[in-house]
Amino acid sequence: MIKAVLFDLDGTLLDTLDDIAARVNEMLRAFSYPEISREEVQKYIGDGALRLVERALPRGANNIDECFAFFKKHFVNSDNALTKLFAGEEEAIDKLRARGLKLGIVTNKSQGATDRLIRKFFPDVFSFVGGDSGNFPCKPDPALALFAALSLRVAPAECLFVGDGETDVQTALRAGMRGVSCLWGYRTREQLARAGAKDFAENFGDLEKFL
Repeated sequence: MIKAVLFDLDGTLLDTLDDIAARVNEMLRAFSYPEISREEVQKYIGDGALRLVERALPRGANNIDECFAFFKKHFVNSDNALTKLFAGEEEAIDKLRARGLKLGIVTNKSQGATDRLIRKFFPDVFSFVGGDSGNFPCKPDPALALFAALSLRVAPAECLFVGDGETDVQTALRAGMRGVSCLWGYRTREQLARAGAKDFAENFGDLEKFL
């Protein structure tokens, strides 16, 4: 029986792509590197901010640490003006809460940036909010997901893990959780299936059939 639902953040709960792309290109301009497209940013996200920066920089760039520090500072302080909810999301979240399910977030986004987004879009909704704080390895390592289950006082097998990326598929498998790949995010069904996904949700309303 599912007692808790753990969500990824970017591409799952929030459409943050335009804000991420804006901050990435702000960094690239600051260091006189060529900007990249929105589509390239979409391919590069999902494995944490450091990997995003490494992928966005031109091959051979020797100032990754400096660029990463710039990106982190400006990203955490972003006003998230371009970020938005997905269709049907608010109603679905309300239904999950009404059913007494515990809700949590497990994301590779930095903890500071995650907390800022949650305060803006989801005040008093999630009982667990876990980002990249440096205390746990990033997904697909299952450590943070398992800590979320422990914090919510549920067994891993009682958790539904919802995400839009390959790392989310692998996290659910490694944590012993039921995984559902959402198709409104930043990866295709084919990409997710290659990562091992078996169950898919076309929209937020689809999530109810897994509960």
